[in-house]
Amino acid sequence: MSDTKTNTTATDDGKATDDGKATDEGSQDLGAAGAQLSTAPVDRAMPGSFGGKRAPGAAGWLVWSGREAVGWVRWMWRQLTSMRVALLLLLLLSLGAIPGSLIPQTSIDELKVADFKKAHTTLAPIYEKFQLFDVYSSVWFSAIYILLFVSLIGCIVPRTWQFIGQLRGRPPGAPKRLDRLPAYTTWRTDAEPEQVHEAALTLLKGRRFRADLTSRQGAAGASVAAEKGYLREAGNLFFHISLIVLLVAFAVGALFKSEGGKLVVQGDGFSNTLTQYDNFKSGSLFDTDELAPFSFRLDSFESSFERKGPEKGTARTYRANVTYSEGADGPEKKQAIEVNKPLEVDGSKVYLIGQGYAPTVTVRDGKGKVVYKASVPLLPIDSNGTATGAIKVLDGYRDKNGKKEQLGFNAFFVPTFAGSGQGNMFSQFPALDYPVLALSAYHGSLGVDSGLPQNVYQLDTSKMTKFEDSKGELLKQRIRPGETMKLPGGAGSITFEKDIKRWATFQISQQPGSMWALVGAVSAIVGLAMSLFIQRRRVWVRAVPGADGVTVVEMAGLGRSESAKLPEELADLAAHLHEQAPSAPDPADPADPDHSDPTPDVVPAEGAEK
Repeated sequence: MSDTKTNTTATDDGKATDDGKATDEGSQDLGAAGAQLSTAPVDRAMPGSFGGKRAPGAAGWLVWSGREAVGWVRWMWRQLTSMRVALLLLLLLSLGAIPGSLIPQTSIDELKVADFKKAHTTLAPIYEKFQLFDVYSSVWFSAIYILLFVSLIGCIVPRTWQFIGQLRGRPPGAPKRLDRLPAYTTWRTDAEPEQVHEAALTLLKGRRFRADLTSRQGAAGASVAAEKGYLREAGNLFFHISLIVLLVAFAVGALFKSEGGKLVVQGDGFSNTLTQYDNFKSGSLFDTDELAPFSFRLDSFESSFERKGPEKGTARTYRANVTYSEGADGPEKKQAIEVNKPLEVDGSKVYLIGQGYAPTVTVRDGKGKVVYKASVPLLPIDSNGTATGAIKVLDGYRDKNGKKEQLGFNAFFVPTFAGSGQGNMFSQFPALDYPVLALSAYHGSLGVDSGLPQNVYQLDTSKMTKFEDSKGELLKQRIRPGETMKLPGGAGSITFEKDIKRWATFQISQQPGSMWALVGAVSAIVGLAMSLFIQRRRVWVRAVPGADGVTVVEMAGLGRSESAKLPEELADLAAHLHEQAPSAPDPADPADPDHSDPTPDVVPAEGAEK
């Protein structure tokens, strides 16, 4: 018959309590068996840290001061490398990234930062003082980042060595009182203790436990100790190591990255040199000589749109067909660049991030001489392809008196015009179904000779004079492909050619730590899942001869945390071992010598499901 014992619970430090009170003998005995269920370092007092008597004289003061300084340093190091401080720093890092997402950043868009400062004259100085326009390169964010890095390393290194030591060691021997463990069962059997131990070893090793037969002096005798669930601590360490990999990858990416944008009109090309970029930014340790040598040409741009239904006008296809070559004399290769399908060349990625139309115009002077002919990219302002921009004739134009002048045209383009009298000028569809170009003309100085930077898509008319129509108003006209707008007084003309080209904007990036960041992120998820779902537990089996010569079998289990799975697993193990060492007849029931309890009782952990 089974012998059911009093249920007990195990505390976090491995000590057991019986009805809330621990006996000295049981606490000390279980402490050895329940120790090191995790790799968390034990907080012990360090000799020579704080305290102690101060000897008289200057030498005594120096010794005491040194001891106090070492004590404070050790205390601060223990605090910094504790898990709670690491979690706090990780939380602070997440909170610090919030203003970087809400407030315009100089490293991303300087124009937005300038506009924000103009619109918020009170907040802007405060934000500048706290480096909120440069969050990710600020002193306070870098300090949190470095402290988190140091904290994780200081936490992981000792835990790793401790875990390696546990892997190389043997499972701890059974405590003297197995009945004090959270899950426990016992029965009597006619099998010899050696047979029970051998069967237990075979059973536990078959269940992938690390099992060993240990001996103990005294009445307790030998026992089988088994342990399982090491991957829990391995996952915990794996998770924190992955965080370090992520931090290193982000740091390398921030310091050595480069990123730039380029608008390329169909038929034109790009060479990966600094002067070719429309805008460029890089990490503080990036060297422009490290730009990968390659070039590409935009051969054509393909697009298709939904023409019916509620999603009319939605893009279905965006594809930039390019010809590229690696190095100065590399062979030419063709490839299509699509959204989220970049061109990868020598560690650099070329992303397609935008597209639009570039109407081709020809400008002639009063004598019919061509002074300007180009495909002018215009910036879209809505999803239907409505675009605006400026056409600037800088050189070559002379008025009817032979005086050098500059011409400027405000341009408004729609790929699909609704028709005269059909509402506003905005496009009705993004495809080139009915293209119309609306122009307004000026002459004078464009202001490009002042040396100040100027937006190529905007026309500065402060030093220009408008061309007037017959009513004395600004000369405006809508023209179709192949049509011409005449300038008054024989000043010339501008023709909207039938050749309407496409343009595409590309982002060229070098992110040296991106692959390591991906590996770190995936590894962190795997390690976290292992640490959450794998249970670390220990099982002991002891078989000793009883007073009447019948073998008494005890089985007990201990886990890092209370769980219903531990008693269930122990019950399953006990049932299989019971088949090899069945219960002996109950001496209290001589009328039924063959009576035996087919399943031993297992006392469940307190709070577990019954």
